Amino acid sequence: MREIFDEMNGADGEVRAAYAQIAAWLEQTPAATLRAKREEAERLFRRIGITFAVYTEGGDPERLIPFDIIPRVIDAAEWAHLERGLIQRVNALNKFLADVYGPREIIRAGKIPEDLVLKNPAYCALMEGVSPPGGVYTHVAGIDLVRTGPNDFYVLEDNCRTPSGVSYMLEDRSVMMRLFPDLFAKAGVEPIARYPEHLLRTLRSVAPPNGNGEPTVVVLTPGQYNSAYYEHTFLADEMGVELVEGVDLIVKDACVFMRTTDGLKPVHVIYRRIDDDFLDPKAFNPDSMLGVPGLMEAYRAGNVALANAVGAGVADDKAVYMHVPEMIRFYLGEEPILNNVPTWDCANDGALAYVLDHLEELVVKETRGSGGYGMLVGPHASKKQRADFAKKLRALPANYIAQPTLALSTCPTFVETGAAPRHIDLRPFVLSGADGVRIVPGGLTRVALREGSLVVNSSQGGGTKDTWVLRPQTQWQSQSQGQG
Repeated sequence: MREIFDEMNGADGEVRAAYAQIAAWLEQTPAATLRAKREEAERLFRRIGITFAVYTEGGDPERLIPFDIIPRVIDAAEWAHLERGLIQRVNALNKFLADVYGPREIIRAGKIPEDLVLKNPAYCALMEGVSPPGGVYTHVAGIDLVRTGPNDFYVLEDNCRTPSGVSYMLEDRSVMMRLFPDLFAKAGVEPIARYPEHLLRTLRSVAPPNGNGEPTVVVLTPGQYNSAYYEHTFLADEMGVELVEGVDLIVKDACVFMRTTDGLKPVHVIYRRIDDDFLDPKAFNPDSMLGVPGLMEAYRAGNVALANAVGAGVADDKAVYMHVPEMIRFYLGEEPILNNVPTWDCANDGALAYVLDHLEELVVKETRGSGGYGMLVGPHASKKQRADFAKKLRALPANYIAQPTLALSTCPTFVETGAAPRHIDLRPFVLSGADGVRIVPGGLTRVALREGSLVVNSSQGGGTKDTWVLRPQTQWQSQSQGQG
């Protein structure tokens, strides 16, 4: 494994300019004070009710996501580079979705295997020939990034269906501003508070023409037992729109209406947080009680917009992920700004043989897995765990991909022994509408709280941090002060 990149401290032990304020703060603040602030943060999160649900384990499924009070810092130049790469990547993903549900030029050109797309479980034949407004299929994308060196950022995976976590990004910032207002003001951090406003503008931009003024937007949730229900309620409140469940909507004459005390009200845009299979029992799973019967008829008729579009999941399949750099070249005529992680597709006999011979070095993931489940971290697995996983690979090789075990960067994190390095990743949220792309500066930093762990998912014991993107002048001032 490569040497681990410490985001605060250089190889020479010098604090990087972006972290100058944080380093001074940590040096001047007693551990007891930081511990008290961490406890205060936990009380705030508990009072607000920021929880996620885990139903695969016993006990109370509702839990707080651990919050770390030491922020992760990204300087202005680094963020500018990431922002350009994120916009490029999401533009290519949207063009790919428009293409595979339309002319399929990338398949005809032999740039991506036909079966990988058309036989993919996430591919939706009902979307063939459907043209969403602005050609946008993934209106909200969560792109997971990791860092391994000063200028080495990699895309770990693309989330094009219903990416979650933005509420934690916003609440983490709110709590940090409340707990450490002086530090926050002194650091010169770019704001993220306009995300709900940007999201609403994005959703309204894709509304079908209705001739009645402002389009009606709703957030469609599966209900209170969904693991991200807090986020659904949070975003609906922040946008000032209705949070609805399937029973609150009805389709009449291929149009969608919301039941209200004043009668039926037309709905023009649905920010849906329900998976494709449960969205419309007439079109997909007939046993679903979560969706809206006839919704796909209204959508295909162009009378309602769905964000994200049905079938967008074919773009975030982990085997399709391997081909995103080629998508960027094919659709945009550009070289990728952000790198992919080298990936072996176990459906390929040669790749499978290599993976089986190098399990102790690799991370193996299910192509359609999420949440850190169903994966093997080879270097941290026992000999028996690797042997058992090898049997799964041989039985269903097409279900898996493998990647090298990256030396994820670390950031100081407040643990029981004080500030210590822990591995992190980053999920920025990219909003794509008919009127362009919007990104707030930052994203959700997830942190593996267990020493040495590379798994940052909250369902696997990970936590979150506030992500500070510094204003350009702040960067210059910190460097100037250091020189003076």
